[in-house]
Amino acid sequence: MSLSNTTDTGEGGYACVRFYVSTISFSVLLFFNLIINWTIVREKKLRRHARFVLVFHLLVSALVHLGMSSIFNYQIHLSARPSRSACMAMITVLISSASNIMLTLTAMALDRFCAVCHPMRYTSTCTAGFWPWLLGVFTWMVALLIPLSLIFQPDHEYNNKCSRDQLKKGELQKMLFIGVCTLLILYTYVRILVESRRLGVLNRRNRAGCRTIALHGTQLAVYILPNFVSYPLTILFNTKSIQKETKELAAVVIFAAFSVAQCIAPVVYGLRKDELLEQLNHRFPCCSRYLKSVLGWTVRASWSHIPPSSRDRSLTAQTILSLETPLGDKEEEETGPLSVSPFSQSSQGSKDKT
Repeated sequence: MSLSNTTDTGEGGYACVRFYVSTISFSVLLFFNLIINWTIVREKKLRRHARFVLVFHLLVSALVHLGMSSIFNYQIHLSARPSRSACMAMITVLISSASNIMLTLTAMALDRFCAVCHPMRYTSTCTAGFWPWLLGVFTWMVALLIPLSLIFQPDHEYNNKCSRDQLKKGELQKMLFIGVCTLLILYTYVRILVESRRLGVLNRRNRAGCRTIALHGTQLAVYILPNFVSYPLTILFNTKSIQKETKELAAVVIFAAFSVAQCIAPVVYGLRKDELLEQLNHRFPCCSRYLKSVLGWTVRASWSHIPPSSRDRSLTAQTILSLETPLGDKEEEETGPLSVSPFSQSSQGSKDKT
């Protein structure tokens, strides 16, 4: 139940389908939360870095949303009659967690924008204090604004049925919120693309960089685009341009797309990072072995242990959304003008040996 899924899809028609989809997605995401978030919390250099703290907040928000979505759809399927306070509590968790996912994605895009376009300033602040964790608390507070505004509105039509009708309120505010976040994300991505092309690290030979762009673009599109499809469907249904069955089926497809986007988020934003993969190999060697075989096609060359053979390959870490500054406090001495990627050091070492 994303922010877009505020349409009325009936009392029980597809509630069972939504329940199974959300439960399966919750189970998958729970596994990733356990291994990724535990690693981030236990490793000091990861939990003090904004990039990985934002991944932590993203996974927790998605887990909370899918778990509550499973409960919400199951009580619809059972035709339960919870009290108004219980219903409002479920709706508050659903809307706030979905809003926090959007806010966290926006914060992650801004984080990458600062890392690529303002690397010197980003280096001095990315590990300063606990501000990344405070940023997560702030996004949760902002995410609560929409559901809290709905709670304090008088509701004289509640008949002890907590259905999707309660989610129809505040559609305009939700669309404005989604629109602002989308514009910020698009702006940061365009600036990152322009800066990457200017630096010469984004080209056709850099396959890993192109794959990164494709994965991030797909994940964001699957999450954001359905939000702009659901609202027109509501308008078409109100004008009787489409039938109720068509609208219900479209809403279920949108919900499934949203759930898939949350399941692939750990791969796109977490498992493709070398620093996190290294710690996962130490803490969960059994899990990392299976992850390599199943998800190896999405990650960079570090999993295949093939040394980079060209300068373009060595600059993989500088590509869009993959540029990262060193996590430690030690400064590395380099003679070249570009020295932000661990691949460049390995390629330089191989040249020295030859």
